[in-house]
Amino acid sequence: MPLLSLREAIAGHVRDGQSIALEGFTHLIPFAAGHEIIRQGRRALHLIRMTPDLIHDQMIGMGCATQLTFSWGGNPGVGSLYRLRDAIERGWPQPLAIAEHTHAEMAVAYQAGASGLPCGLMRCYADTDLDRARGGRLARIACPFTGAALRAVPAITPDVTILHAQQVDREGNVLLRGIIGAAREAALAARCLLVTVEERVDRLAAPANAVVLPHWLISAVSVVPGGAHPSYAAGCYERDNRFYVEWDDIARQRERFQLWMQEHVLASADHAELLRRLRITA
Repeated sequence: MPLLSLREAIAGHVRDGQSIALEGFTHLIPFAAGHEIIRQGRRALHLIRMTPDLIHDQMIGMGCATQLTFSWGGNPGVGSLYRLRDAIERGWPQPLAIAEHTHAEMAVAYQAGASGLPCGLMRCYADTDLDRARGGRLARIACPFTGAALRAVPAITPDVTILHAQQVDREGNVLLRGIIGAAREAALAARCLLVTVEERVDRLAAPANAVVLPHWLISAVSVVPGGAHPSYAAGCYERDNRFYVEWDDIARQRERFQLWMQEHVLASADHAELLRRLRITA
């Protein structure tokens, strides 16, 4: 498991046209990694995440993505993601194909990928508008043992999964604690796993219900303090709710969005400089 700068990790492992899962459920969202992908100008990406929020809005608005697989997209507690909507509704800066699922379907799809299976299975209930809108992307099958109606959800197997975590030890094992969401399954389902962490330690401080990802699973680790900002990292810093509210106005108009991204993300050499520009202490 090499310890690389974030710039080196993205340059060495993220390619145009890949499927990229940037997971994190309410916290440990890999904002720093997403910004580095934007700086390096990756294109035609298939983005994957259960709950795409601001970082996906930014990546879509900067022309990084042509596809999005997701289960809920919005600015938590505030409202719409305007760059996501603009891409879907008006094809700006380019058209965006979407595959929308429920949270449960995404969880089952990640689990299938992590298990090496082609699909996951769920009980099939009543038809919904979501089923009709996505045009039969999911298959209905009968259980061979009971005859029960089941829904088959295609496995999610990202080319690259990117996570943020609290710690990495000297052997390269990584600790995540707090609300984990689908991070573990996304890690196991991926062909390549990149992790940014808050700190490097001699020994992991793993409390009950923490997840430890072993070093042999990880392609590269980058130490990036504050790498989840403006989301939070449990035990390290709180969510920057002020920024989430401000993003609603920043992203509403294309011109203001582009100016903000140029001034803060593209003009910053790395995440540490971006935090300084935003007057954030990691």
